[in-house]
Amino acid sequence: MGFARKVWHLLVAVKDGLSLVFLLLFFALLYAVLTARPSPAQIRDGALLLELDGIVVEEKSLIDPIEALLSGSDLIGEYQVRDMVQAIEAAARDDRIKAIVIDMTKFMGGGQVHLQAIGEALDRARAADKPVLTYAVAYSDDAMMLAAHASEVWVDPLGGAVITGPGGSRLYYSELLDKLKIKARVYKVGTYKSAVEPYFRNSMSPEARENYEALYGSLWEEWQANVKKARPQLKMDLVTKTPAEWIAASNGDLAQAALAAGLVDKLGSRTEFGQHVAEIVGEDPIDNTPGAYAHTEFKPWLADNAPSKQGKTIGVVTIAGEIVDGDAGPGTAGGDRISAVLDDALKDDLAALVVRVDSPGGSVLASEEIRRAILRHKSKGIPIAVSMANLAASGGYWVSTPGDRIFAEPETITGSIGIFAVIPTFEDAAAEVGVNADGVRTTPLSGQPDLVAGFTPEVDSILQSAIEDGYRRFLTRVAKSRKMTNAQVDNIGQGRVWDGGTARQIGLVDQYGGIEDAIVWAAKQAELETGNWHVKYLGEEINPYESLIQSLVSGGSQARSAGGQDLFGMVAMRQQALAGQAAMDLHRLLGSRGMQVYCLECPVSPRTQAEAREPRGWFASFAKMLLD
Repeated sequence: MGFARKVWHLLVAVKDGLSLVFLLLFFALLYAVLTARPSPAQIRDGALLLELDGIVVEEKSLIDPIEALLSGSDLIGEYQVRDMVQAIEAAARDDRIKAIVIDMTKFMGGGQVHLQAIGEALDRARAADKPVLTYAVAYSDDAMMLAAHASEVWVDPLGGAVITGPGGSRLYYSELLDKLKIKARVYKVGTYKSAVEPYFRNSMSPEARENYEALYGSLWEEWQANVKKARPQLKMDLVTKTPAEWIAASNGDLAQAALAAGLVDKLGSRTEFGQHVAEIVGEDPIDNTPGAYAHTEFKPWLADNAPSKQGKTIGVVTIAGEIVDGDAGPGTAGGDRISAVLDDALKDDLAALVVRVDSPGGSVLASEEIRRAILRHKSKGIPIAVSMANLAASGGYWVSTPGDRIFAEPETITGSIGIFAVIPTFEDAAAEVGVNADGVRTTPLSGQPDLVAGFTPEVDSILQSAIEDGYRRFLTRVAKSRKMTNAQVDNIGQGRVWDGGTARQIGLVDQYGGIEDAIVWAAKQAELETGNWHVKYLGEEINPYESLIQSLVSGGSQARSAGGQDLFGMVAMRQQALAGQAAMDLHRLLGSRGMQVYCLECPVSPRTQAEAREPRGWFASFAKMLLD
């Protein structure tokens, strides 16, 4: 009996201990939930602090909490461009905000159109006598495009700034596939549709080179014009044409070189920068850490400045990221999901619809599904405007064809009217290891497509015919939309990618303008008076626990913002992005995909580049340890 009593007391003690642990965890999570939500109490007089520890995007990805906690990867900060612009414009009007501070120590980039929109908002804030100050350890092209619009640009004395311009190399796998005895069967239409070239060439084709040079040349001219206008003292030729001599003149001191070239205004540590900001906006009344200053953070500020919802509704549907079959997204344009969002909005009695596109395209079937859903709104007689952001190419243009008017910026990348498919077969690889295929066929298509025995000539012919038919359908949709003939569209199609300025000249775009211009046009076409309408972003999903999940995965906001990337860190990130590109190319070859209207010729998106990095948070590491 004595032994049984001791075992019982032990079990009770274990039960009580576990109950206490779970109770403590419950209150800890409750506290985290309450503090993660923005509240009006977090709004303070001082600076608006925009701590860009991630990328600027058109549409934020939806966080799956279980996947995020168990993936072993830190979450990449995502900042919607419209939220950034809204927050800055609200700060320009509010007397509580004395300055706008942008910390780009961990900024990972954004599309050129998005950065220009934010830069223009910063210009309006400065015109309202709100100084804009930026700080970073190192500035790259994207960070510099934002910093150019600041009143003061600070850099760490151990950092610097380097401008590289658009362009670079991509990987080609033809010789590798030959060595592995893998046949990449390519079916395409479009002389300039170079998306599949890496699978059957070992270098860039002359046509692709011609297209890239024209596209990147235009983007580079626009970037320089934007930055020079915002920062006329910058010695652009010195920085971009003779970079080695420029750095050598400062004895390899990148920070001093950046100062001498007018890229930055002042050198200083984060503490010195904070002390300078405190002189402008006041010291932090709570935090007495050196360099602390009074400020309001981005999320509570945004929550406190929600847009009006009065009057008629103008719907905005966002098509962002690769267009894929299924329910993927937000952040990826799942055809089923976006089609369902549009169909749900049919009962909302929208006065107009704006289609916001920031996509390199993808699946033909998903693109067509989205197009048909947009046409169901058009059949109701409401105006349809299309607003192109950084990318509206290939499938991104396919879904734009229902628009009554298409808006784009000079830096928008569009066109890429072409179609392709790539399927690997392994007959040579199988034979190399002693595996052979044989059998009986009753027709030329029996047992086809056969990835091990290879395709018959009839299968190759059928697949190529299907691709050619898909291209004709693409031409027909564009021709009807742009009031051209199929021959005229084919002349500017063939997979060629255009910048927004050229696209307007050749008739693929109607006028320059951002999403606000498209919304105002749609309101005017719907005969709505100023102040008698509001914008509703269709299918927008808000996760109130996003901040909590980020804290659990990455170890808290301080861990996310600690440290920074110098020049060598940027080089390492580029290497990781190259590895990520190779992985994506492999997935594109081996993955189960149908016909594609995808622009692989387009620059890699900031989100894709950022996802190549995989630092681990403490919770993910702990969970992985338990599961291993």
